[in-house]
Amino acid sequence: MIHVVRGIMNFTRYRRPSAFLLLTVSVVLGATAVAGLESGDEGSLTLLIGIREYILLLGWLALAALTGAVLLGLTKSSLRVPLITTLLVIGAPTLLLGGFVSAAFGGSDEEVKTEPAPDRGDRQLLVVARSGSLDPVWCVYVDQGKPPLERRWSVGCFNSDSEDNALSETVWAAPGRIRMTTQAGAVHEVTIAPNGRPDRVLSVG
Repeated sequence: MIHVVRGIMNFTRYRRPSAFLLLTVSVVLGATAVAGLESGDEGSLTLLIGIREYILLLGWLALAALTGAVLLGLTKSSLRVPLITTLLVIGAPTLLLGGFVSAAFGGSDEEVKTEPAPDRGDRQLLVVARSGSLDPVWCVYVDQGKPPLERRWSVGCFNSDSEDNALSETVWAAPGRIRMTTQAGAVHEVTIAPNGRPDRVLSVG
């Protein structure tokens, strides 16, 4: 009996701190997910871009943590049931719908090539093949900096709606210049500024 009473007292003592911890975790997870979703601008941190692959997982974890925080923090409140119901009725279907849309239309990206720039250990080109569209698309990026401050810039995308537009070769012509060649033999060169930003972004096809 004494052990039971002590257990209840310990649960009461740690209930509010645990609820606050779960609330903090849910806020951090949610903020991380939002930061990942907003990381599409040029020069975004590659760390945040990578987070976009785990948006749904972060969303489910944030929902679970927030639900736990409500359960622990509002044990005697009349708001407990309505809040939990609202969280589950809105949050769960939204995440399920997001998962369906992502699976149906998101496609997948595959890294085809990475190559460091000559004499530049903090800069590399990246070629990604996207399979989410009717025709394969190859996109070229420049990553500059060292993790966790590495940033990504778009150089160009090649849509193989016509076979001639397909990307055949991507190489460094110089530490500050990328050369891209299509199947038809068309050559495109883009100059990279000292901060990693290309002087233009190609769209072929």
